[in-house]
Amino acid sequence: MAATELDHTDVLIIGAGISGIGAAYRIHEKNPRLTYTILERRAHIGGTWDLFRYPGIRSDSDIFTLSFPYEPWTRPESVADGADIREYLTATAGKYGIDRHIQFDTRVLSADWDSATDTWTVQAQHDGQPRTYRARFVFFGTGYYNYDEPYAPEFPGIETFRGEVVHPQFWPEALDYTGKRVVVIGSGATAISLIPALARQAGHVTMLQRSPTYILSMARVDPMVQAIRKYLPRRVSHQIVRFRNAMIHVLMYFVFRKAPEFGRRLIRNRTVAALPPGYPVDVHFKPRYNPWDQRLCLVLDDDLFERISDGRVDVVTDNIDHVDADGIVLRSGGRVDADIIVTATGLQLQALGGVTLSIDGIEMKPTERFVYKEFLLEDVPNMAWCIGYTNASWTLRADMTARAVAKLLAYMDSHGYTHAYPHRGPGPMQEKRTWDLESGYIQRSAHALPRSGTKRPWHVRHNYVLDAIDHRFDRIDESMVFGRAPAMARSESVA
Repeated sequence: MAATELDHTDVLIIGAGISGIGAAYRIHEKNPRLTYTILERRAHIGGTWDLFRYPGIRSDSDIFTLSFPYEPWTRPESVADGADIREYLTATAGKYGIDRHIQFDTRVLSADWDSATDTWTVQAQHDGQPRTYRARFVFFGTGYYNYDEPYAPEFPGIETFRGEVVHPQFWPEALDYTGKRVVVIGSGATAISLIPALARQAGHVTMLQRSPTYILSMARVDPMVQAIRKYLPRRVSHQIVRFRNAMIHVLMYFVFRKAPEFGRRLIRNRTVAALPPGYPVDVHFKPRYNPWDQRLCLVLDDDLFERISDGRVDVVTDNIDHVDADGIVLRSGGRVDADIIVTATGLQLQALGGVTLSIDGIEMKPTERFVYKEFLLEDVPNMAWCIGYTNASWTLRADMTARAVAKLLAYMDSHGYTHAYPHRGPGPMQEKRTWDLESGYIQRSAHALPRSGTKRPWHVRHNYVLDAIDHRFDRIDESMVFGRAPAMARSESVA
């Protein structure tokens, strides 16, 4: 294709991770005549699963709901390693010809909507050189966090530390931690998956946490899932297992939220059973909040608890006073010596990959707009974004979003519309956080994402069952404005 042909497309998809690959599949499935291009800032498919390369990187939800409904997961694991997820996404993109539409090493900087022509002009850098793209519709599959700047709190004295300081988001490929003392600061999903992997080679690993996190263990390979897959065809079994696992997530979340004391006792009893007799569970594994006030962390086959039991991992619950040349000094007066400090301190939320948006040359801040049906922004034409659930697998909503966008594009095409956007009308709207968790990365950046109202269709809801019903019976023109570009309207009137 010539460069001019490459730069013009019907649908421009930003990001070649789960969201972008899924969007490409669904849009082409329902609208085979539309052209599409995927812009990916990295050199490979995968998004999150290509960025994070730390030891033990894996999903923190089951792979059958994280994988696509139309492409069965064939490996035996119920929770997959990052490299296997990346391989799955690459194979899926290749199987359906999606990879032929991807332009790698292309970072999107800005997007401007032109109301006269009903097109987006997107400025990017391809291999470091300026590049301009034009599209009728833009889909953001950029995730929810800043790829370049993780959350990095200031630790007094860290510059005096003689060892190495590493953030998991930028794990050095050549880092040798064999036989060394490693301190991991944090107790979120990253730390929980990283620590057992480090413990295989490190001399000793300490998990230093400010406060405990709820942790549940599940089997890496589920016997029930294997039985279903053994006796049923692959595609049928994939759908059954996917539905089963999604319903388990929904039910567990509902029970824990409605009966938090039951959830506390259940998690505590399972933790006590997995650790040595007399272990101070209530010091290190008893959070101050209720289950699902923050996202639960997942361990596999009790791996973290086993490493604690055999002495390869210690948990320290305390605050950091300062760092010195040899390790970390605690506010309690104790210390933890280290050769390597890993700051698993979390992410920074970011909307739409940090791309600057404007409409007719006037900058528009997505954080000031309300979200419509979880995938469109108030008064922003021909643009969708993908944001997953806080209490279930990302792909459950990502696939729902992709199908909704594909349906909208088909509706516009069949009616001759060249633009569409949601409009909520005059008057105030009661607001809530887009993500309803008390996790630190959300509390730090409560207004980093577009806004959520409290009533449909402006309510960002984290309920897969209700969302699936809504999308199944969706009225596509509800609170929507459709129209044609002025130039097109004039040409039709002359004709």
